[in-house]
Amino acid sequence: MRLSKNKSLFLLHFIIIIWGFTGILGKIINLTSEVIVWNRMIIAYFALLLINQFTYRKIKINPKDFLKYIFIGGVTAIHWICFFESIKISTVSLALICLSSISLFTAILEPLIQKRKILFYEIILSLLIIIGIIIIFNYEKGYEKAVFLAIISAFCGALFTVLNHKLIQTGHKALIITCWEMFGGVVMVSLYLLITNQINSNMIAQKDDIIYILILGLICTAFAFSISIEIMKKLSPFTVNISVNLEPIYAIILALIIFGEEEKMSREFYVGSLIILISIGLNTILKQKKINN
Repeated sequence: MRLSKNKSLFLLHFIIIIWGFTGILGKIINLTSEVIVWNRMIIAYFALLLINQFTYRKIKINPKDFLKYIFIGGVTAIHWICFFESIKISTVSLALICLSSISLFTAILEPLIQKRKILFYEIILSLLIIIGIIIIFNYEKGYEKAVFLAIISAFCGALFTVLNHKLIQTGHKALIITCWEMFGGVVMVSLYLLITNQINSNMIAQKDDIIYILILGLICTAFAFSISIEIMKKLSPFTVNISVNLEPIYAIILALIIFGEEEKMSREFYVGSLIILISIGLNTILKQKKINN
């Protein structure tokens, strides 16, 4: 798939809308966070395996690359588990706003992993996001654990994004990366469920949840995740992650429509959210200015 920078940006914002719906599904599905992620990744793995067979026919992976995929798949699984658990014990809005700290971790991790100079404005904009999160943390009492889990999720999200960017820039194919990372996630979550004695019939989605799980696995994961890796050929990890901070806007609107009063937060929550959104706007302006120069 060959994409221009403009098409990559369009696709990025399209999948952000899809990801915005992910939190809604996590709230609706009547399974534990670990089991949701296990179902999500196993559906995505088999879907991508099938697509890979039609696309590449023969898929050869050396052991070194396979281990990389397994590791990143495990990081991705932790990211999603923490994210869904944060949603289940708080609200979609809170979890997604706190997840915006992903840009701070990206601004730190990308220079370390990609061995490039740290950009001053990335750190400043990321700190603005942290200020917004601190305001939310101080006024949304009772949700401290949810905020903590969302921040862990953000760190893992930044880590796998930067690592995937490095893989795609060195010639790895997006579909193959995504497929085997989903497999790695399934292996890691399965081991965790086995160790904690959670392997039972409740792991399989029941009639009420099966449609939601399929949407989560096929559209929100197999499709969106592989496209997000493909567009990294044209976009930097920081641009991807700072743009993903628009996800709360879509998710909050959807959550207010679907869940109503349950999603309404304090005035300070929206003040903190506004600071986060301002940082996103500033990043867009600075990025555009840099491109024009």
